[in-house]
Amino acid sequence: MSVNLPIWYPTLPRLTEISRTGPDGVSHRISVVLPARNEAMNIRPVLELAAPYADELMVVDGHSTDGTREIAGEYGARVILDNGKGKGAAIRQAMREAQGDILVFIDGDGSHDPHDIPALVAPIIEGRADHVSGSRMLGGSDELHATFHQFIRLFGSQIITLSVNYTQDVRLTDCQNGFRAIRRDVALALDPQEDITTIEQEMIIKTVRRGYRLAEVPTHEYVRANGESRFQVKNVWFRYVRSWLYYLLFWRPPRRPVAKMPTSDVRR
Repeated sequence: MSVNLPIWYPTLPRLTEISRTGPDGVSHRISVVLPARNEAMNIRPVLELAAPYADELMVVDGHSTDGTREIAGEYGARVILDNGKGKGAAIRQAMREAQGDILVFIDGDGSHDPHDIPALVAPIIEGRADHVSGSRMLGGSDELHATFHQFIRLFGSQIITLSVNYTQDVRLTDCQNGFRAIRRDVALALDPQEDITTIEQEMIIKTVRRGYRLAEVPTHEYVRANGESRFQVKNVWFRYVRSWLYYLLFWRPPRRPVAKMPTSDVRR
């Protein structure tokens, strides 16, 4: 069977090291986490390119039957099995078990470029942000414009993002990108509850409403190299709507005072 590599592999030379010591002299450990299920045809280049940025490389495996776990082991990744409830549950499990104080979440299907990891973690290491989300609206996407199904995804995502902006007085561009970095203590304090991909918008909304510092950086979303995505809007739209309305309008978080981010990092 022939396997297509993601279009960003190989790519142009970029930064291969991260300065892990912040201006306060504190050194940080980075855990790069890949939730994955049956991604044997796609995960090799993701692991290979992510490894140089990781103090801990972790794959949360959804009980794959195609050799995904074995491939992860070849690259020295720590492999744990999820509870079978979905991507959100896998991410919550990684938050509890990861050893790094900065967590980077990246998909295992090749749709994210690991070379963007330094841009995601830099604002946290420099003390300018607690949570940094990749933005497909700033960096572009090959997955949100080509078909009617993708248009519906984009339209729904933008409605949710706009509602967050105008109710919380922020100027975000993307609330549902799975590519992100976050301080582990902040991730645990957010206490996410979602079991599926709705965890991504839950984390964004909770970050804003809890008063943590949120930043965005441009990241490009590529078409998965092999296989078909299991995500279907028709199967989960009601869970997105329920999660969106609950965390934005009805959830009552304990507010915490924090210093505001520089204007270059906050979209207001």
